[in-house]
Amino acid sequence: MIFEPSIIADSLQHTAHAAADTAAAAHAAGGHGGAFNFMHLLEHIKNSNTIEFPFVHLSLPRFAPLHIGGLALDLSITKHVFFLLLGGILLFIAAVFAARSYKKSLVPRGFVNLLELIIIFIRDEVVLPNMGQAGLKYMPYMLTTFFYILVMNLCGLVPYGATPTGNIMVTAGLAIIAFFMIQISAIKSQGLKHYLAHLTGGAPWFLWPIMIPIEILGLFTKPFALCMRLFANMTGGHIVILSLFGLIFMFRSFAVAPVPLLFVVGIYMLELFVAFLQAYVFTMLTSLFMGLGMQAEGHEEHHSHSS
Repeated sequence: MIFEPSIIADSLQHTAHAAADTAAAAHAAGGHGGAFNFMHLLEHIKNSNTIEFPFVHLSLPRFAPLHIGGLALDLSITKHVFFLLLGGILLFIAAVFAARSYKKSLVPRGFVNLLELIIIFIRDEVVLPNMGQAGLKYMPYMLTTFFYILVMNLCGLVPYGATPTGNIMVTAGLAIIAFFMIQISAIKSQGLKHYLAHLTGGAPWFLWPIMIPIEILGLFTKPFALCMRLFANMTGGHIVILSLFGLIFMFRSFAVAPVPLLFVVGIYMLELFVAFLQAYVFTMLTSLFMGLGMQAEGHEEHHSHSS
């Protein structure tokens, strides 16, 4: 379920309308700045029920809201949902292709070799340092998280595509899954009794009314940080591109257009790097938070033996 455009997208939409009106006024007054509708720059940010192509608008299916008590859930297919599903299908095809390639030959080549390099990197540089050998059983989740976020990030760099991770509801969903994985891995490693005891922070019993709320709040701040970091980074690049194009209207002349366009190309290259970086950061931090919970019991036993 994806909700309507965020407050940021609405604000940018009003800004774009104002800039277009200014350019139109300048053109009517004989200036050099013609009216240019650059609302399509917001298509990577805002959500809608259509996908716009050069000469056709693809309308996505809309369903009647599902009413559960007093809550109405809109399960219509929006643009972000479409690219979420598309990313999942592409990832599934790539995984099946790689698996079948290994059946034919144990020596990977081409695209499969690239996938193997990334998988080995996630295992040796992310999972094992943060979670130890016990973290290998969580490799499927870590790899799914990395590749799925990467594919969704790259969708926004394709012409007429959209970035699902630029929707805070998508990043919140990913963070909620990470939250449950962090707690489940900690409970499996420590046991429920030690997990609950860890919420006291090791403080004396008379400080528990203070420590327990703080520790519980800390459980939610980690996934909240994951949610906001991914959302902000994937949205920020598009806002920068919009601002650079806005310089053309601020100067009311297309003569300055080459300079903003050069910067836009640079920002696009930077966003390509950020797409990989944010997938890595989300995966790495998730494994780090899971590892802290899994190793907490080991640290407590070490301190008890040393004392």
